Amino acid sequence: MKLEGEIRIPSGCAIAAVISRDGKRMTGDSVIKGIATMHDRSNGLGGGFAGYGIYPQYKDFYAFHIFYNDSDAKEKCERFLKDSFEIVKAENIPIRKIPEITDVPIIRRYFVTPFASVLSRLQLDEKEYVARTVMRINTSLPGCYVFSSGKNMGVFKAVGYPEDVGRFYRLEEYEAYCWTAHGRYPTNTPGWWGGAHPFSLLDYSVVHNGEISSYDANRRFIEMFGYKCTLQTDTEVITYIADYLIRRQGLTLEETASVIAAPFWSTIESKDEETKKKLSYLRTMFSGFLITGPFSIVLGFSGGMMALNDRLKLRSMVVGEKDDKVFVASEEAAIRAMEPDAANIYAPMGGEPVIVKVKEGMY
Repeated sequence: MKLEGEIRIPSGCAIAAVISRDGKRMTGDSVIKGIATMHDRSNGLGGGFAGYGIYPQYKDFYAFHIFYNDSDAKEKCERFLKDSFEIVKAENIPIRKIPEITDVPIIRRYFVTPFASVLSRLQLDEKEYVARTVMRINTSLPGCYVFSSGKNMGVFKAVGYPEDVGRFYRLEEYEAYCWTAHGRYPTNTPGWWGGAHPFSLLDYSVVHNGEISSYDANRRFIEMFGYKCTLQTDTEVITYIADYLIRRQGLTLEETASVIAAPFWSTIESKDEETKKKLSYLRTMFSGFLITGPFSIVLGFSGGMMALNDRLKLRSMVVGEKDDKVFVASEEAAIRAMEPDAANIYAPMGGEPVIVKVKEGMY
């Protein structure tokens, strides 16, 4: 008879990230080493990476990364895109064929900008229009899945172990000032290309270790504001919550953390009057965005990242640094793989955000 630890990984999934405060660009090799160290925390049903600063020559254009089930889906989606966007470049995302990655869909990328006439007619800013376009493609065009849509950043994911996914996408050929990575161990949702992490909308991306027990409540609430959860994995909802709170509501990262991992009411009561008033407002106003269940996440965005545990710290997450770089991972071993001389390694408190930003003008 197999023991529990031999058939299931209770804390499965692995996350890793590295960012340069000085905006120095790094190839994907380092973060691949870090996530590979945690190979046994995933089971080959999903791996992925997000890189920021990888498209400097197209930094003013939105980079759409899209999976297609077949050529018919591709043709329909490209006709749709041509009606609303100027497409400055369209190409297959370069891959390396390896035996570990199979059932490969058509994987394309497009560097686009919305037509000014369309934005004027709809009275929308370009970010809102792009977000709505992503939702429309993913919900109304069968066989098409936009899995990355930000400027000067990109998500690369597949069904496989993360180190194999990194080789598959040739990430050693890209340079980024921030990388995030994920190794998946799905428990309640299917392992498929669109369901691998990171999940992304505009420049926000999320990698997540854990389980969202409040998913249905969170999903119903966020879908009231025009978002659609279509990728069959609970983590998707975190990305949309972050986009809504930060981009549409204008909350700070600290305030967003206080919504997602809201302090207990007893903790709020112990604060000074000004803090108590602010935290009470956030918890009451955005109650539908409180995420319950065990989680550790890294939220990437243009110019920075935020790492966050659930308020009870039910999933492991450690932070370290070396010179201008900050590292985050599920295990210290992963940080040591990325930087053997990393220092100041610690485990953040539950609900305590770790926010790192690149120096102004360096990305």
